[in-house]
Amino acid sequence: MNVAETPFDFVTASFLTRIGNQSAGTLAELLTGLEHCSDASIFHHTFQTLELHHFLTEGFSNDFAQWTLASANRNDLAEQLAVLDIRDYTSIAALRSDLCRVVGDFCGAYPQFSSQSGLERFYFCESVEVTVSLGRSARTLDEFREGVAHLSHAGFYHHFISSRLRLQLQTNDFSRWLSGSLGLHTLADSVNHIDVYTDTLDSARAKMLRLIDRERRKA
Repeated sequence: MNVAETPFDFVTASFLTRIGNQSAGTLAELLTGLEHCSDASIFHHTFQTLELHHFLTEGFSNDFAQWTLASANRNDLAEQLAVLDIRDYTSIAALRSDLCRVVGDFCGAYPQFSSQSGLERFYFCESVEVTVSLGRSARTLDEFREGVAHLSHAGFYHHFISSRLRLQLQTNDFSRWLSGSLGLHTLADSVNHIDVYTDTLDSARAKMLRLIDRERRKA
């Protein structure tokens, strides 16, 4: 059994929402906000919302689409924003570009709607992450499986989803360690391809554990 030189340290995390200095009351203002808000804000309103709605597999988990529907009353635009699938993106810049394109095209095609005030303003937010070590680490695949199985939703979310912003959407903490420290490249790739969009946190964890168990049976 492979033993990693660098252990995987399990942590849990809580997230404080920080409201930025940008907001939008119209679709035109939403476009301006999308163009100028931070990468962390784009991440918060797309990937980060998956933690809040981790038990849902249908509906709008994208905050921009949700506001466009609920406050701007533009179901047609909301559906276009919701169609943007975060699984397809490997950079925040590309996701921002497509969000801007969709809203910009709509405002250009329907200028009469771009300046209409929504029922409520949209506030661009970021998540401030506070992490706490769980005092649990893993050097082998067996120890790693045990740690993953006992992680809270917050800890699993931190390692599997929120880490993607830090790692430029390329991978997650679990896959990075499995590949870099244990040399399990195929397992790491399979874990990274677990669907973060349609799986709940519980079903994503269950799939990961099955992948790990399959790898353990090879030993």
